[in-house]
Amino acid sequence: MEKILRIDMGAEGGPAFKIEEPGEYAGLGGRALTSTIVSREVPPLCHPLGENNKLVIAPGLLSGTTAAMSGRISIGCKSPLTGGIKEANAGGQPAQMLARLGYAAIVLEGKPKDDTLYKIFINKDGVKIIADNNLKMLGNYDLVEKMKQEYGDKISCISIGPAGEMKMSASSIACTDMELRPTRHAGRGGVGAVMGSKGVKVIVIDDTGMKMRSPKDPEKFKDATKRWVDGLRKNPTTGQGLPAYGTNVLANVINEAGAYPTRNFSNGRFEGTPKISGEFQAEREKERGGLPTHGCHRGCVIRCSGIYVDKDGNYVTKQPEYETVWANGANCGIDDLDAIAQMDRLYDDYGLDTIEMGATLAVAMEAGIASFGDAQAAINLIHEVGKGTHLGRILGNGAAITGKVFGVERVPVVKGQAMPAYDPRGIQGIGVTYATSTMGADHTSGYAVATNILGVGGKVDPLKPEGQVELSRNLQIATAAIDSTGMCLFVAFAIMDQPETFHALIDMINAFYGLSLTADDVTELGKSVLKKEREFNTKAGFTKEHDRLPEFFKKEPLPPHNITFLVEDNELDQVYNF
Repeated sequence: MEKILRIDMGAEGGPAFKIEEPGEYAGLGGRALTSTIVSREVPPLCHPLGENNKLVIAPGLLSGTTAAMSGRISIGCKSPLTGGIKEANAGGQPAQMLARLGYAAIVLEGKPKDDTLYKIFINKDGVKIIADNNLKMLGNYDLVEKMKQEYGDKISCISIGPAGEMKMSASSIACTDMELRPTRHAGRGGVGAVMGSKGVKVIVIDDTGMKMRSPKDPEKFKDATKRWVDGLRKNPTTGQGLPAYGTNVLANVINEAGAYPTRNFSNGRFEGTPKISGEFQAEREKERGGLPTHGCHRGCVIRCSGIYVDKDGNYVTKQPEYETVWANGANCGIDDLDAIAQMDRLYDDYGLDTIEMGATLAVAMEAGIASFGDAQAAINLIHEVGKGTHLGRILGNGAAITGKVFGVERVPVVKGQAMPAYDPRGIQGIGVTYATSTMGADHTSGYAVATNILGVGGKVDPLKPEGQVELSRNLQIATAAIDSTGMCLFVAFAIMDQPETFHALIDMINAFYGLSLTADDVTELGKSVLKKEREFNTKAGFTKEHDRLPEFFKKEPLPPHNITFLVEDNELDQVYNF
């Protein structure tokens, strides 16, 4: 990946592009590359939807190779939701295709002079930027169908739905999966709004004629790849639990642990969990002719996704993931899996973050806009967002804005971003990550659930404050490094418990690039990414007071354990002392 594609959407005479050498960015991929470019090139105090923000799209270091699980793509910018730096990533096919075409990154810069909408086509012959106002306000599903008709079915797409065009802070960027469906989303932080502000509706990628990327040492790479796959397959989580039941296998586990946020974080257990659990979901998919086990991109061996169909066997959406099922299920008091699947389909089509929107719906329910448990009302509210009504625009800008507009105190956000599916009172370690992550509340920034609940990488009592800061710190460092490789974050389950699998990952990178990295070098990579992100956020106006959970987590004991968040503020301030 020796090229960076820069597209100036605000150039005189219309959008223009140039292809350049990576220069100072050589050797970086994924999150390391997006965060480095954003931290160096984007003014921290700029308006997120203005011409000075940049949207950076980068495959990982191993994307486009035969390395299993290497199909994640990172998308970075200044977030319109948090006001800080953002990296959101997604699966699907685009990362592999972009990497095989030789691109380390696409950087969207500037801002169009008018409201013309553009599509960008990239293949081995070059880049085309085409005005196409016929695409305006299309949902992602219809949009991809139009691109298939125009460019064939060997493509992948990176696109926004109506929410991104309307520049909503809860809008996502969709990536197509192996079936060319827009089901893989860089969801968090409003990245779709930034793409919309650049006037770009879709990036179409065609890697026809390109081969897999070749390693410097093919034999060592082949050997490391075999050890890597063997390690993933022998791990109980990545080899058995996730393939059998998908990410939603966690529903019963977290519910039993008393940390499954219910009805807007007012309880840690939901009585309807058996009706929306991963086990129930897998059985329903099998009974109806769907798929409980499926990969989101070629080269996936964990295969934690699936295909959800209705009672007549018709495709509805990809298998709703754990976070999606929780956010729009337990958090809203809804125990109807078919309704949740319909909501997931709408989010993918409109281009919305399922976590942010589920949290927003729960806040709206607390405000009396709808009743907890009313699935049809929730669906109607999602349509309001898709249509851009006055109410829809409030909801489409996330939980924090919705809470302010309707005067709700219990709003589960940090730095303006909604919390995912783990209550920090029931899993104290994830509360540290929520509070201190550079990204706002984000479980994937440092997944303390693994150690607090699942016993992966050791065991730290989830209900006590001791050891949580160190746990979160180490996981945030490791995650920043993994996000730079293009690897799916779920590989962490295997590498945390199997040193030989971690070494196989390092060996793959070394064999591919002709390097001699050690485990310490990987740690230093993670630290360097976090330092750049923290520096950006500090310059954007963030202080230690922003690294805090909302007040109600310290005031309101959470049933069934009836405890509050116990980690002290001065301890939170120590997370980045590395």
